[in-house]
Amino acid sequence: MNKVKFKINDYYETSDLALSAFLSLFFPIDSLDRTNPGKTLFLFVRSPELEKLIEAFWKRKVQVNPQDYFSAIKNIKSRLYENK
Repeated sequence: MNKVKFKINDYYETSDLALSAFLSLFFPIDSLDRTNPGKTLFLFVRSPELEKLIEAFWKRKVQVNPQDYFSAIKNIKSRLYENK
């Protein structure tokens, strides 16, 4: 069984907690990169839809349910601190 290897360009990575929480409302976090002990990177599979959401986030052109967003932040924080 051959495993498919993904290139780094196949992923969007960010250490921004607010952006990661927002994106996780629409796309799953594929993995966490903890190779740098001082910074965890959140990896999302790259797609045109993801790129549009990132742009909309930085342009402040999006609105989400605040309770959903808060839950996403809590979930991300729990992933950050698990298995440390």
